[in-house]
Amino acid sequence: MIKAVLFDMDGVLIDAKDWHYEALNKALDIFGMAIDRDTHLASYDGLPTRTKLNILTKSRGCPVKLHGFLNQLKQMYTMELAYARCRPVFQHRKAVNRLKDEGYKLAVCSNSIRQTIVLMMELAQLKENMDLLVSNEDVSRPKPDPEMYQKAIRYFNIDPTEALILEDNDNGVQAARASGAHVLVVGTPDDVTYERIRTAIDAASISADQR
Repeated sequence: MIKAVLFDMDGVLIDAKDWHYEALNKALDIFGMAIDRDTHLASYDGLPTRTKLNILTKSRGCPVKLHGFLNQLKQMYTMELAYARCRPVFQHRKAVNRLKDEGYKLAVCSNSIRQTIVLMMELAQLKENMDLLVSNEDVSRPKPDPEMYQKAIRYFNIDPTEALILEDNDNGVQAARASGAHVLVVGTPDDVTYERIRTAIDAASISADQR
């Protein structure tokens, strides 16, 4: 039986994937190192900024000494975009509220920094129903490693098979599956509805009964 629902944030609860791309490129463009959209989707999507910068160093020679400055700039631009664009979404609030009322433990596990997660969850009016927020600063290995999902599962003192994880990109899906939890893969935040989550929870329960 599912006892906890764990959400990725960007691309699942918040339609912020383009915001991260725009913010990073705005910082990189200062040094003539902007990334085209297709390359970002293929090689960088869902990764923490520090990991993206390490990839840029290996692939395009981005100086390591610029990483700290570029990371700070990127986070500042991301916050600006969040304030300008992040708004509550009815279907997400409905899903989270109903799941909470039904007794499920809820968490956000994101490769973003904590400050960004807190801000976006507050602007989307979802934070008050979350029992746990896990950022890339709370683990030693971000996604695609399963560490942050394992951390949330331990926090709730449940078996991995008692958790359902919602993910949207390859790195996140890899982390979710490696944690041993049930996984609901979504295409965009529009796919995240109470009805779809409820169906996935019921399917997981049926699967458990058949074992």
